[in-house]
Order: sequence, then C-alpha cells, then structure tokens
Amino acid sequence: VQLVESGGDLVQPGGSLRLSCAAPGFTLNDGAIGWFRQAPGKEREGVSCFDRKDGSTYYLDSVKGRFTISNDNAKNIVYLQMNSLKPDDTAVYYCAAARLLHPIRALIAKEYDYWGQGTQVTVSS
Repeated sequence: VQLVESGGDLVQPGGSLRLSCAAPGFTLNDGAIGWFRQAPGKEREGVSCFDRKDGSTYYLDSVKGRFTISNDNAKNIVYLQMNSLKPDDTAVYYCAAARLLHPIRALIAKEYDYWGQGTQVTVSS
C-alpha cells in the first residue's frame, strides 16, 4: 500500500493549508486514514483520523476547531484542511492507514499499518 502526501508549504501564522493523502492501494471500507506530525526533537503525535467504517472523525485537542479532515471516496484521497495555523503546528506531517481501527486508539501511531513519506509544514513570519 502506497500513501502519498502533498500540500505542505511555508505559511504565515494565521494562514491556511490543505494537505492531501492519496491512497490508491487502500480501499478497505473498515479501515481508517490518520494524520500525524513530528516536530524536531519531539515525538510523533496523532493529529486527526477519519474512520471509513462509519465516517467518525477524531482530532488532537490543540487542533480542534482549526483543522478538518475529510474523505473523497471517489478519488480515494483524504484531506486535512488546516486553518488559523500557528508556529507550533510546524512539523513534518504524515498520513497513515489502518486496516482496522479501534476508536479509542484512533490517534495512536502503533495502530496504523502503512505510512507515507511525509510533507513539511512550516508556519513562520
């Protein structure tokens, strides 16, 4: 399964970006796609998840109200719309796919089976 992220860029604080995760080889209806990020010197953390089984979404507390995850079934792409970006959002963002998601562990990296290479998001003036 190949996952390909795109959309990372340099943006000013308060700006917006939309990340895309193309997953052409991952079509399991019971699976999930998640977004994670890792800043220099920090552990990887779960940002958001879309559960394809029932359409449930999950968010890291610090991004609630600013980030929105969505799924385009026809294109097999998951998007992460990021608004009101802050310098603390600076990180490499990864998308990941889980064959079967346990909702209470939706933002736990170990739950995911496949990973993309990452895309850099830098929020700076």
